[in-house]
Amino acid sequence: MSRSDRILVATGGGAAILAVAAAIVLLAPPAGDASTEGDAALLLGTPAPIAAADASTPTSGPIFVDVEGAVAQPGIRQLSAGSRVADAIAAAGGYASDVDLEAAATGINLAQPLTDGQQVHVPRLGDAEVAAPAGSQGSADGGGGASGGGLVDLNTATPEELEALPGIGPVTVQKIVAARQERPFSSLDDAVQRGVIHRGQLEDIRGVATAG
Repeated sequence: MSRSDRILVATGGGAAILAVAAAIVLLAPPAGDASTEGDAALLLGTPAPIAAADASTPTSGPIFVDVEGAVAQPGIRQLSAGSRVADAIAAAGGYASDVDLEAAATGINLAQPLTDGQQVHVPRLGDAEVAAPAGSQGSADGGGGASGGGLVDLNTATPEELEALPGIGPVTVQKIVAARQERPFSSLDDAVQRGVIHRGQLEDIRGVATAG
């Protein structure tokens, strides 16, 4: 081979090498392309990196529950997430001596999961009780029946029961509660004479309420 032929061959070989290098550069993926890197990792038999967990995912933590009613130590209690109603009552010292066990058994689900800010109320004896007056009190009060059964007693009724009476609003309920703490009512007329209710309200609650 002549010298000129060798030069041509060398030149042609160099051009071929440059062409291959240019093709590699053009076909190479851009730096930092996560999808291409993942594909390349799969082709090479190496697992692609797992994406980090979402930082916004909430983590478990303490919850605060208000335990009220017939418990030894009513108030707000801090419990762990996933706690049940039974845990809240136990944290409040358990049932008090005046707990209405029958009402608690039917009205409270001890296995119910708690949520943050929830209130648990344990019923007391007499919470929903409607006191019946003595049989001799019916005529003195001017009540609707001699037996007096089922009448709301102004001396023992809860504020909710008092407000449910016809013609009795929140302001009157407060007056009734304050007055009976000073001295129990001897009759419905006594409540009128003491300025707790007026005659119109007396006529509204006759037959459904009593006192004494």
